[in-house]
Amino acid sequence: MRRFPLILAGVAFSLVGVGATFDEDDDRAEIIVGGRLFVETRFSQYFFAHNRDRLNEPLASGDPVMDRSVGVSEDLPGPFAGRSMNCRACHLVNEHLGAPGGSVRTYTDFARHSPIPARTDGATRTPRRSPVLVNSTLSRSVPLLLHYDGEFASIQDLVRGTLTGRNFGWLPAEAQAAIRHVARVIRGDDGTDEFAKRTARLSYRVLLKGTDPRVAPFVRLPPIYRLDVDRATDEELLIAVAKLIGAYVDSLQFGIFKPDQGALYAGSPYDAFLAKNGLPLRPSEGESDLGYARRLRELIGRQSGFRWVGPEDGGFRFHRQSFQFGPRQLEGLKMFFAEPAGRADGRIGNCIACHPPPAFTDFAFHNNGAAQEEYDEVHGAGAFWALRIPTLSERSRSPARYLPASSALREGRGIFRCAASAERPGLTDLGLWNIFANDTVPSPQNAIRSLLGLSSAPTDEDLSRTVALFKTPTVRDLGQTGPYFHTGRKDGIDAVLRHYVHVSELARANLVRNGDPRLGEISVKASELDALQAFLRSLNEDYTD
Repeated sequence: MRRFPLILAGVAFSLVGVGATFDEDDDRAEIIVGGRLFVETRFSQYFFAHNRDRLNEPLASGDPVMDRSVGVSEDLPGPFAGRSMNCRACHLVNEHLGAPGGSVRTYTDFARHSPIPARTDGATRTPRRSPVLVNSTLSRSVPLLLHYDGEFASIQDLVRGTLTGRNFGWLPAEAQAAIRHVARVIRGDDGTDEFAKRTARLSYRVLLKGTDPRVAPFVRLPPIYRLDVDRATDEELLIAVAKLIGAYVDSLQFGIFKPDQGALYAGSPYDAFLAKNGLPLRPSEGESDLGYARRLRELIGRQSGFRWVGPEDGGFRFHRQSFQFGPRQLEGLKMFFAEPAGRADGRIGNCIACHPPPAFTDFAFHNNGAAQEEYDEVHGAGAFWALRIPTLSERSRSPARYLPASSALREGRGIFRCAASAERPGLTDLGLWNIFANDTVPSPQNAIRSLLGLSSAPTDEDLSRTVALFKTPTVRDLGQTGPYFHTGRKDGIDAVLRHYVHVSELARANLVRNGDPRLGEISVKASELDALQAFLRSLNEDYTD
């Protein structure tokens, strides 16, 4: 939910600090019920193993993985200590706002790799950084694909996969047991759990049916979300849960208000700068995001004077910076929006190639060299380039040898969906490679093929083009989302920018394996990074529940 303070000169809003919202639909019943399910701690395998017959009683001892929120430099007390895994544990917001070293999160955590419940497979961390959920399901001109590798083609599929998957402690062979357990929790809940207070302490059975007179209007689900728990199958109950959590995730958006002309961003100094100077806030009808970025660049380049943004236009409560957009931020904006034209001799960020406004992502997949950097830092320069990666034909003959484990491939080793390890050479993360043309993951295949522009059967060459491709994240509100990259190896914006300075040099020397061609078009000097960083900080906004 988008909650933030904001004043924009020349644009009228009615706000009352943090807690105000531009969207009158924030309190829809499906969002409130979905939010309760999002923090539900009884769906996990740990709860199943320890309290399956005492659904409405607290655990005698919580899952140890919940004791702490793992951070880069230090851990913080776990907000769900004494309980078991839930969605919110890895997608935090304001749980650590007042703690030393804590801050607001945009539905992500502080870890490079999030902790997961211990099981017999020995895994204790996710292979990647926890993705940001804010803006994750925005409407877009390309097919929706979720997770860094495009594993899921809908938010409902993602929720189903999470509740029955390894992050909640379930092993691949336990998928059906997980479904039965989720259904058992829904049927057996009596509304006394701590998190039930946000839904008037009504049981899931009463909430989902939606017809009981005790159900107040603010939690009365629309018919499309209702279900008779007593008549529903286990699978139908899981689908209902996924739809409601999906509705909640859909509501998580950066500062947006909805005037007559359509949804617009409004929460950052950058957005205030556009509004204050009469610059277009969104693409025209039928205009691509990249086309809009180029038009905006041209308009800014032609304008001779600007009205700058300062404290009189807004303020921050959760960022340690001033609410400002001035000459330095504009200098960085011009670098961010600059594309190569002829000889590149600096100040060409080429950033809009993958991060076009207004969402500041193209929602596509690119290889920015992060996987190679991680592997080479562990095994030495050139190691990733020399790594033996099987062809599609080879992978198809021995899928369990290479592909990640799932309910359809229980013995999958997933050696190419792992963080690099000094103890186990050969483990790395190839991103989209793990999902593309993977018959055990059928739902996203059409969307992936469309995004890659493929119209015929996948080939060895097609698979090789997916090596180390990861989904483009937004660069909105980077101040509340670090550490950065899917590897979680960059602790600050400056480190991210220096990565691109270095990797662009490697790309021009053809030293990035399957590197995105756009990398070589970046031409920014280290001395120019301060202005670019100032612009990226102007995309920050206050975000909290």
